[in-house]
Amino acid sequence: MDRQALQGIRILDLSRILAGPWCSQYLADLGAEVIKIEHPDRGDDTRSWGPPYVGDAGPAAYYLCANRGKQSVAVDIASDEGQRIVRELALQCDVVLENFKVGALRRYGLDYASLKALKPDLVYCSITGFGQDGPYAQRAGYDFLLQGMGGLMSLTGRPDAEPGGGPVKVGVAVTDLFTGMYASSAILAALWQRERQGVGAHIDLALLDVQVGMLANQALNYLVSGQVPERLGNAHPNIVPYEAFASADGHLILAVGNDEQFARFCRVAGLDELPRDPRFSSNRQRVLHREPLLPLLRSALKRRPSAYWLETLAAAGVPCGPINTLEQVFADPQVRHRSMQRHCPERPELPQLGNPTRIDGKPQFATRAPPELGQHTDQVLDGLLGYDRQRIDGLRRAGVIR
Repeated sequence: MDRQALQGIRILDLSRILAGPWCSQYLADLGAEVIKIEHPDRGDDTRSWGPPYVGDAGPAAYYLCANRGKQSVAVDIASDEGQRIVRELALQCDVVLENFKVGALRRYGLDYASLKALKPDLVYCSITGFGQDGPYAQRAGYDFLLQGMGGLMSLTGRPDAEPGGGPVKVGVAVTDLFTGMYASSAILAALWQRERQGVGAHIDLALLDVQVGMLANQALNYLVSGQVPERLGNAHPNIVPYEAFASADGHLILAVGNDEQFARFCRVAGLDELPRDPRFSSNRQRVLHREPLLPLLRSALKRRPSAYWLETLAAAGVPCGPINTLEQVFADPQVRHRSMQRHCPERPELPQLGNPTRIDGKPQFATRAPPELGQHTDQVLDGLLGYDRQRIDGLRRAGVIR
């Protein structure tokens, strides 16, 4: 039987919504056991973030996107007994993941300092909007706010002077998703450090830090030049042509990454003279002279339909592609071949996205379906903590668990 990379690692997940759950789902796909702690009445907020929902009484699609591979234990951590349960579970786990406000878990005895005193080698990951310190530390942080505060929306959208110009957020919660991936990477690094040195760690991840950190080349463009980047719509600040163009019947993306590709594009488009023009002979010159160049390209591309360009340019080795709807994405033969639409065997009616990670050719995908609220409470309290039926029933009558 194949052994997954993280088999034997157990994670106590106190997080909810997206950044934390995205992290723990990824780790579950890699084989970790994830125990998800939820409020007994409402559970993870995203259970109700719809429509769409699955059926009349099923969970929201939003919840399904980030909770595959987990066990749901419904515990009221505001109660003394609930805190005791979570503390006991933490002692049986390698990792605790949480996204409460700074200091909020201290009053429950579930903060890093409290749990470290009981389990010195614990890896504890805290995700917040602004970090564990600094002037904004007590603020709540949400993806949309951080896309704005962290500079991404100053780069996304059409220029202010154009019709429809202005800041636009990205269509998925990229700050949350990047934070989840940074968190999973940091957790793996801390586990490896523990393996070598026998010590735990407290990981401090802030959505604002992540958003600033993922500005990448745009941030360095500013830091090197001192010039504040402006919104360019679909254009690229450092490469030309690298944007969406209108065809005779729609749009396509042209992503010319070097001068040879530009020359091949010009041959296909009947623009052989352009690579010989000193203004357009290199990417450096094309970036400087994008204004006279782009109208020439637009005029040529509008003469034929998208299908013609996609076929002929691809045959010539020019990077190009369509702008697909999600319906077209999931019908795409390459997407289908790579199994990016999946189902968990136990709940085939619940659609899932595939994990893009493959190890030795094997897709990494937790087959356990996103759990119902409190689905595994009894199983975990009995199997992991040794609670008997009488004690579990008493906790349920008291409203501590569900």
